[in-house]
Amino acid sequence: MIQSVAFIGLGAMGYRMAAHLPKHFDTVYVWNRNFAKAEQHAAEYGTQAVELAQAVQADIIFSCLPTSTEVENLIAQVQLKAGSVWVDCTSGVPESAKKLVQQLEAQQIDFLDAPVSGQTIGAENATLTVMIGGKATAFEKALPAIQAFGKVIQHVGEPGAGFAVKAVNNMLMAVSLCAAAEGFTTLKAHGVNLNQALQCINASSGKSAVTEMILPQRVLNRAFPKTFALPLLAKDTGIALDLVREAALPAPVLALTQSLIQAANLTAEKDSDFSTAVKMYELWSNITLE
Repeated sequence: MIQSVAFIGLGAMGYRMAAHLPKHFDTVYVWNRNFAKAEQHAAEYGTQAVELAQAVQADIIFSCLPTSTEVENLIAQVQLKAGSVWVDCTSGVPESAKKLVQQLEAQQIDFLDAPVSGQTIGAENATLTVMIGGKATAFEKALPAIQAFGKVIQHVGEPGAGFAVKAVNNMLMAVSLCAAAEGFTTLKAHGVNLNQALQCINASSGKSAVTEMILPQRVLNRAFPKTFALPLLAKDTGIALDLVREAALPAPVLALTQSLIQAANLTAEKDSDFSTAVKMYELWSNITLE
């Protein structure tokens, strides 16, 4: 039975995910490197802002950090409680998950890689998709806490499998984003009304999450809300391509997409939203997608 839960990393996603935990558990610790943010969360949602050493004494410990390196460094600093489960919601590296599983097993602690998808609106509404790698027994133990913010929750395999699914998912979204940028640039060059074209495509076989949500809600209205930074997408496409190379598979579309996203990231303003990748195409073509 889960007596206490902790959430480490209160960024755009973590802040909203952690907000749901007090609805289900009496003791919810929060910690953030900028501690004032943890105190703000406690005041707003009834969590407890504590030092890192206390946070990691919870039965279930969630982390949501930018990279696996930061998770590894954090775990190396602390003494964890035997019998606990560390659930890492970072979009991380599969090999890191495998390493941490072996490292923590010696301390009788389980580690699950559990990245999420659904962006900040999903975190706000507790409707995230959670893809989880690790031991089935650890998954079952942590599931009641994961259900606080997850709607579609799948145990997808052994350690690292969750990170792999998330990386490939984000790569597929990036493929769609690049393809849509090229396609809609072509339509605009031929004088087509993009909003009307979008209605046709979204009722046809060319539709995707990019055409249904990203183009109308971020690009064509020129809003580009900063909810998922382009550097993080560049990181995730890199992880996906590393998986391709490790398996020695041919993947020319994925390789080209990763190069395009990396190039877009290099030309974008710092921490721009991922949707601003289309601005690279606008620069090349001198055509604005609106």
